[in-house]
Amino acid sequence: MELEDVARKAFEESIRVKRDFIERYENALLEVAREVTRRIGNGGTVYFMGNGGSAADAAHLAAELVGRFYIERRPIRAVSLPSNDSILTEIPNDFGYDQIFSRQLEAFLREEDVVIAISTSGNSNNILRALEVARKRLSLRIGMTGRTGGDMIDRCDYLFKVDSTDVPRIQETHITLGHVLCQLIEAMVAEKS
Repeated sequence: MELEDVARKAFEESIRVKRDFIERYENALLEVAREVTRRIGNGGTVYFMGNGGSAADAAHLAAELVGRFYIERRPIRAVSLPSNDSILTEIPNDFGYDQIFSRQLEAFLREEDVVIAISTSGNSNNILRALEVARKRLSLRIGMTGRTGGDMIDRCDYLFKVDSTDVPRIQETHITLGHVLCQLIEAMVAEKS
């Protein structure tokens, strides 16, 4: 590939992947936003988790809900599980890295809560273990993955699969999806206030 073509091809592919995504999931986005808003109204907390770039997305999206996305409204309880430095070193040291999220959910998670798992492969053991805790607690489980869904495919109430195997394109769609969910949830919460 010629270097002169890299930027244009990356943008064009990102646009194509996102266009395909919204065609497939537009109705599901509204349904998920309504259910998350209902749970927030019942005192629920939204927990985000992911590894690497997805951990950064988890922190980013939790901040959008706690702070403000577009409009002035009450803060929404949201937590980024990969954002506590002490927990990120203590749990892996004492229990193993595969328990980094499940151990936190065992401490905090309630039935009215929401867990949003972000994994490009859908196969991260620490995510899968946490989703099992969420299933047992009857919490809402939302997943964001790549094309196949990996092992998350049977572990989520709603699974948003980005039809790509290119990690940057998947991650770009995940953050757009997260932003749209935050926008919808914020508007719905503000409407009920």
